[in-house]
Amino acid sequence: MEAGSAAGAGGAAGGGLEVNRPEVLTEVNAAFADYEQALVDNDVAAIVGWFWPSEQTVRFGIADHQYGIDEQRRWRAAQSPLPPGRRLSDVVTTTFGTDFAVVTCRFDYPGGTVAGRQSQTWVRGPAGWRIVSAHVSEPAGAADPPTPQSPAILHLSTDK
Repeated sequence: MEAGSAAGAGGAAGGGLEVNRPEVLTEVNAAFADYEQALVDNDVAAIVGWFWPSEQTVRFGIADHQYGIDEQRRWRAAQSPLPPGRRLSDVVTTTFGTDFAVVTCRFDYPGGTVAGRQSQTWVRGPAGWRIVSAHVSEPAGAADPPTPQSPAILHLSTDK
């Protein structure tokens, strides 16, 4: 998956923190793509499996919120599949050091009138990269098209 970044690859931020090491960007982008594919496929076990299995995990949705992995597991199991044709745009991945990352994007659906927004905080732990916090929203009002400088729109298919 091609993703934009907030800082140049391998750049150093204040205090010597290495931002966007290429190999870390590759790992996080692969994890994010796998999470998104699970979401499109409505693979509940895989979706929940991408979250840190902790009661400290938080997810804010468009009209919902979950505190802790158990609450999220129950909520996710009760949800309908996403509408077909989910498309991502403006995907920005920023990594800090080797074990922390933030991924933001916008998403829409064919024929939709509003572009949603999604933010995820990822941390590398013993089981690999996991989402520790997520926020999904849809701004009120008219369509919110991708910006002209956006990376290519990513379309995940349910076709196997």
